[in-house]
Amino acid sequence: MRFFAMNFRAAILSIKDALEGAPRNAYTAELHLQIIKHADDLEGVSGREFCEALGIAASYTAEFTKMKKIAPRLRRAGLDVERI
Repeated sequence: MRFFAMNFRAAILSIKDALEGAPRNAYTAELHLQIIKHADDLEGVSGREFCEALGIAASYTAEFTKMKKIAPRLRRAGLDVERI
């Protein structure tokens, strides 16, 4: 297993907390927001590694990849991820 930085571990804990508090019908939307919010801390992490760290289905790998790709564009457009 790879060594991950403390920022990655803190991001995973934060994402887990957010997902646990999300309504069932908003789980995927919350996951999207959290990936965008923590995109910098998830740099260099594969979708498989992300899903394993969260204990979620590998099918969320595609969601992870999509959100990581759009996060920089949203930030350039003015998104303040601290407000998520």
